[in-house]
Amino acid sequence: MRILLFLSDLMIPLLFFYIIGFGLLMKKDIYNDFVTGAFDGLKTVIKIMPTLIGLMTSAGILRASGFLDALASLLENLLKPTGFPSALVPLSIVKMFSSSAATSLLLDLYKQYGPDSTTGLTASLILSSTETIFYTLSVYYIAAKVQKTRYTLPGALLATLSGIIASTVIANLM
Repeated sequence: MRILLFLSDLMIPLLFFYIIGFGLLMKKDIYNDFVTGAFDGLKTVIKIMPTLIGLMTSAGILRASGFLDALASLLENLLKPTGFPSALVPLSIVKMFSSSAATSLLLDLYKQYGPDSTTGLTASLILSSTETIFYTLSVYYIAAKVQKTRYTLPGALLATLSGIIASTVIANLM
């Protein structure tokens, strides 16, 4: 165990020395490449900022309006036979838009049900096995300029649904 801790402490410094050493060996202007990369990264952030603000705002509005709780109440009887707690409907929807808003919902679920409950465990597994679909798609479409997008949204929704189903099954088996 000590060797793993020692290696993990050395990983970042070794990576820095490797990059600098490789750049020197190849006679590259490392500083200029770093500045260019940082500038490109800032341009990407500026491009996706309006989308990010819109997604975070919409997640907050959905949560504050009570719509998500009403939807969870409506789906409660339908979801009961599946083993999926209806209290996780808001979390599953919000996670598609904003990971930080989903984390806030997770903390509320922990307060209400506890982290060791089936609901708390399922919620934790859902957050670790799903992605913020619409934020990621905005990065693909806007910043990375992905052109062929035919199966992107259906694939992302299917992957998220698979993560939710797997999380529910695993939590109910524990």
